[in-house]
Amino acid sequence: MPTHRHQNRSLIALAVSLALYSSLTTAAEDTSTIEVIQVSGKAINDKGMSPKNTKINGPFGDGIALKDIARSVTPITSEMIEQLNITDLSDIQKVSPNSYSASGFGASSLPTIRGQLGELYQDGVRRQAGNNGFGIPMSFNAVEQIDVVKGAPPVLLGTSQRNGGFVNLHSKTAPTDSKFGKITASGGSWDHYRAQLDVATDLVANQSGIRLSAEHIDNGSYYDYSGFKSDSIFVAFRLLPDDVSTWDINVEYYDVEFTDNAGINRPTQALIDNGLYITGQGVQPNGSTIAGANAIVSPTGLVEIDRSQVLTDPDNTNDAQTFLLHSTYVRQLSDNATLKNITYYQHLEREEIAQNSFVEIIDGADTAQNRLELAYQWNDSQSTITAVDIRYNKVLGYSQFTTEADLPIDLTGPIENRRIPLTAEQQARLVELRPGVFVSPGAQYDTNGDGTGDFSLSDTTDSSSWQTGLAIQHNSQWTDKFSTSIGYRADFYDVQARDPIAPQGQIAASDSIHEMLESGQISLSYKLTDAITTYASASYNESTSNSMGGGNTLGANNQISRQNFATENTLNEVGIKYSPTDSAWYVDAAVFDQKRSLRNRDGSNTGIRTKGFEAQAFFDADPYWFSAGYSYLDARYDDSASSQDTVQVADSFDNSRPDIIQGTGIGAPNFASFAPSNRRVQGLPEQTLTINGGIAITEKWQAGFSGLYTKSYPLDFLATVYIRDQYTLNINTRYDFTPQTSLRLDVNNVTNQNNWRPVFEGGYFGSTLVFPELPVNATLTLQHSF
Repeated sequence: MPTHRHQNRSLIALAVSLALYSSLTTAAEDTSTIEVIQVSGKAINDKGMSPKNTKINGPFGDGIALKDIARSVTPITSEMIEQLNITDLSDIQKVSPNSYSASGFGASSLPTIRGQLGELYQDGVRRQAGNNGFGIPMSFNAVEQIDVVKGAPPVLLGTSQRNGGFVNLHSKTAPTDSKFGKITASGGSWDHYRAQLDVATDLVANQSGIRLSAEHIDNGSYYDYSGFKSDSIFVAFRLLPDDVSTWDINVEYYDVEFTDNAGINRPTQALIDNGLYITGQGVQPNGSTIAGANAIVSPTGLVEIDRSQVLTDPDNTNDAQTFLLHSTYVRQLSDNATLKNITYYQHLEREEIAQNSFVEIIDGADTAQNRLELAYQWNDSQSTITAVDIRYNKVLGYSQFTTEADLPIDLTGPIENRRIPLTAEQQARLVELRPGVFVSPGAQYDTNGDGTGDFSLSDTTDSSSWQTGLAIQHNSQWTDKFSTSIGYRADFYDVQARDPIAPQGQIAASDSIHEMLESGQISLSYKLTDAITTYASASYNESTSNSMGGGNTLGANNQISRQNFATENTLNEVGIKYSPTDSAWYVDAAVFDQKRSLRNRDGSNTGIRTKGFEAQAFFDADPYWFSAGYSYLDARYDDSASSQDTVQVADSFDNSRPDIIQGTGIGAPNFASFAPSNRRVQGLPEQTLTINGGIAITEKWQAGFSGLYTKSYPLDFLATVYIRDQYTLNINTRYDFTPQTSLRLDVNNVTNQNNWRPVFEGGYFGSTLVFPELPVNATLTLQHSF
């Protein structure tokens, strides 16, 4: 995937990194000596591999102990991120129960929690992320801690789009009383290379400091026609203006080129169980062998397909650039009052032009938000947090996905099988954005006066929105054992949308809407003993349904649908937390019942109800550490309709070769809709189990492992194909040559399992595509601190 433009950006990133590093080292000149005090003996919570003593900042207030939060939360420390090799959002499943995710077309952009897409926050503010799970991957270059929270965001964070849960990323911060540096370089299977420089210093002792983290990734791929290249430059500044205030500012520029990897099509049970693929190119009703709607395949054979032979194309374009700024100012106004101001800005550009006719171009998505919080301690037992929040979002983007067709494609044939050149009739239902690139208009038009719209709609939009939120949360400590928290929020929306590329001769349609969305929460906590806390929580949340970049689209009637602002979500959760002060153990468990809505590809909402149980346990005491997580998930449609790309994979085939497959001959894709039901949601394992551990064999040599087990689950709505019980086992070892220099070896999927995973969240492509996970692979990482 290399391009001259990307190489130039990489050189610029390297030059900026070196220049900033030179400035840092100059500012950090320090001739003082450091006294080293060595402490021996067994230590509790020695390696940072337990979240037990981690403080949680942001969603529920600041500086709250994990055991005192009446929700299921998994903080993932920086030590856990490194030890568990968490480099992708989907990796949170290694440690957080009920976080199993689809592949996200090979590049996760959002977390999956309790069976639904969740939100992505950073420093307490919602980031722009994927369009229903298909967006841009994120860099972990700026991340110091990851908090995984189950259920809808609390009132302090405001209205969101996705309510299964959320991840709050904590940015790296600069020191004001020290300096440090670290270089990390790694290389792995299929030409995977990564380099990172992380340096920091105080500028004025106990007053200000700065930190630079620069990362370059250049990965080949096991999969055909795939790759990943990225550059991230992150700079953090901390200022302590006086004894009662702190100001943290950070910026990041991220540039990425990545592959839209759709996995392998035609996911029959023979493919899942034995790697056998049905050959034969589909034929449309008009006789064309170009992949299209309702095409039918006459099977020509059954062959063993190489798992690397996936639905990609060497001529696809897919890249993105984003710039982020976060500012957090905290001031202690008095012994009772604390003021906190959070500011966030993000600019995103993205361009994908695929040979299968898929187009998604974001010419600019800008989001700015400012939240002012006032925390007031009335007395020893009563406190209140109030917040005023203003968020602005503007998106200009173009989309086209109406002519995609994956099932008719024979992956074993020539590359031309995968390409979908648009016919004159298809082009007439679209608009030419630039020579040879056709997209949907952002509204519907009747050009021939027959009373029917003449265009194919997707997510094209030029929209803006103002969101103003008012929130209050009151916490009460009624006795030494019993406490409560209650919160309410109202968000006022002012939204405008217009068609940015109306067909020639048409007046661009536009619309506006004004809505108020509400949310509320209540929780009760009771300490059975000093070590055991029980809790019960309930929340109600109204959320939005947005398109790419968080924008708003016009519907077929050229209006913004009020249904996009009528998504109701509820959560009921009961849990217990065990956190003894004199032990290395931390354990918690929760039972939950959530109702929420899932935005479909056509913009409609499908109700889903999930019930389940999850538990996690951590033990961290030198020389051992251990963690385990278990989840049970019963996810069902809540008397609600659903949709799928095709009713079942057999629809793609005729019945000319019943020895290969009993085809229905209906043709595919056929864009199926299913009647309201309480069927199990496809693409989600009912049970998952994770186990992680490590040991210090000697003072210099460590070893560890991580394992994931998933129970068999249906891939498609009708449960005609199942992904079987499967597991993944990873091992690692690290040797410290000196206190500053170490070498680590990671071997992933060490038993070389042929595992599978859904491609897309929500099960829409369950009968069409399935993702083959990587075989055994290894990475060697060298780290040096200075």
